[in-house]
Amino acid sequence: MATHVALVIGALLLAACGGLWLVGERGRLLLPSTRQVIRQFPFWRFFTLRGLHFYVYGRWPRQYMSFSIRHVQPRLGPRGKRWVFDNYHGKVLVTEDAKSLVAVNREIPLQDLEQIIPYAAARNLVLRSPPEVALLQCPCRLSRAKPCLPTEVCMIVGQPFVDFVLEHHPHRSRRVTQAEALEMLEAEHRRGHLHAAWFKDACLNRFYAICNCCKCCCGGLEAMVRNGIGMMTSSGYVAQVDPERCQACGRCQAACPFHAIHVDGKAAVRWEACLGCGVCTGQCPSQAVHLVRDERKGPPLDVRLLAGK
Repeated sequence: MATHVALVIGALLLAACGGLWLVGERGRLLLPSTRQVIRQFPFWRFFTLRGLHFYVYGRWPRQYMSFSIRHVQPRLGPRGKRWVFDNYHGKVLVTEDAKSLVAVNREIPLQDLEQIIPYAAARNLVLRSPPEVALLQCPCRLSRAKPCLPTEVCMIVGQPFVDFVLEHHPHRSRRVTQAEALEMLEAEHRRGHLHAAWFKDACLNRFYAICNCCKCCCGGLEAMVRNGIGMMTSSGYVAQVDPERCQACGRCQAACPFHAIHVDGKAAVRWEACLGCGVCTGQCPSQAVHLVRDERKGPPLDVRLLAGK
């Protein structure tokens, strides 16, 4: 009797997994982009936790982010926070550095990225020219009851990620030209949103997206500011205020996603909290705030600079 029950349960689990796979593959046994991803992994490793982690993250990003924001992040202890930092990591970008990642005009190998992205291990990357780019509706914004608009602000860069997103999210993603990508980065900067390059171990241990993050919806910012999870590192710059120009309007303080600016007569920057995103520079009407390079904040992810080494 027990054997029959075990067989029935096993059959039901297999049927459920098969059904879920068909849903994930949009009714196909294997979409071309999934086959492309499997080739990037050693075949057997795709069916380990890391490979399945990538599949769930890439196929159901809104549900993944919603569950993480609501149920995982608030419950993490020190070891859990460290694990997240080591395996899922964002590098804040100033607008010009973000543009350089989607405006590559030749193949550029980047080595020893642990100096820029402080992962537990080195991350090497080859940026191919011209990079393929797709825009995806932001899963963080979509997981909120009243999301910031527009939602189509997640910029997926390079293969196999672009094809995977386009095939698995045909109604929530689209391919864009290099010019369109650059225009979108400028528009998001004007809206007061920061740019971040994201690396994830499940995404082949490499950079896969530029997110344009608002402080009210972004799960990475919420992890940093509210839950104390160090998911983002500095751009390598820090904000400085020109007291002669500052009108103490408070717009920089309201815009700063890291609560690094305080206005009391004049705006002042808390060095230790500033990650050099440059949001304040785009929101200051008197152009009193600007970014300066600060070696204590680490090197920037500037493709133009790194390619020259």
